[in-house]
Amino acid sequence: MADTVLYEVSDGLATITLNRPEAMNAMNNEAKVALRDAAQAAAGDDAVRAVLLTAAGDRAFCVGQDLKEHVGGLLTARESGAGDGVMSTVREHYNPILRALTGAAKPVVAAVNGVAAGAGFGFALAADYRIAADTATFNTSFAGVALTADSGISWTLPRVVGPSRAADLLLFPRSISAQQAYELGIANRIVPSAELAAEGAELARTLAEGPTLAYAALKESLAYALSHSLDESLEKEDELQARAGASEDHTIAVQAFLAKERPKYLGR
Repeated sequence: MADTVLYEVSDGLATITLNRPEAMNAMNNEAKVALRDAAQAAAGDDAVRAVLLTAAGDRAFCVGQDLKEHVGGLLTARESGAGDGVMSTVREHYNPILRALTGAAKPVVAAVNGVAAGAGFGFALAADYRIAADTATFNTSFAGVALTADSGISWTLPRVVGPSRAADLLLFPRSISAQQAYELGIANRIVPSAELAAEGAELARTLAEGPTLAYAALKESLAYALSHSLDESLEKEDELQARAGASEDHTIAVQAFLAKERPKYLGR
């Protein structure tokens, strides 16, 4: 991975750190490629049982596209007649990142330390659980630079806050506080800024030690139920419960319960 995104795996936990604090972790081309590769590596590695997406510095989680690099690409494309080629970053980078994070068969935690705007907001929403510093803010940003939604926000945001609130946040982009984000369901937990790194790591580590197949099934069932009928969702629950019930971790959990011990899951 490039220095713009750090990737580390330890004891089943993959930590992906956006590492351009001097640029508020804006996504230049190098960072987008590195984040895409890191997200896909974490999703595809069976040894990884949970993912923590975090960021360096204390000002920003990620402010989205690096507009300085972007405007240069726009001008070059316009001069060369390349049309909308510069926007291929959505297809080449953002879409694969979102597919990897949302489709990972393991829980993904985002620890939001500051500003999460544009694609940065999208990356946070792609996580299954969001823990935010009390100084964090969230902003869709897209309409403010005459763009539409990308980084999955058209899919994730209405599922979190509902279609009406999603339209409001997209049509009238503005910064909302960590407390407002918590009230809207965007942030699952708020902690003091100084405690975010430790709390986020501990939360993700706890998930990495949990029943991985059950977590994967929960992710799948929630995503499925959002676009299927009750009867179809009941059938999916039956299918997934049969799979979870056949796992080693379920046997371990039942045996530990009967022995009044804490289960030590294997992730299989």
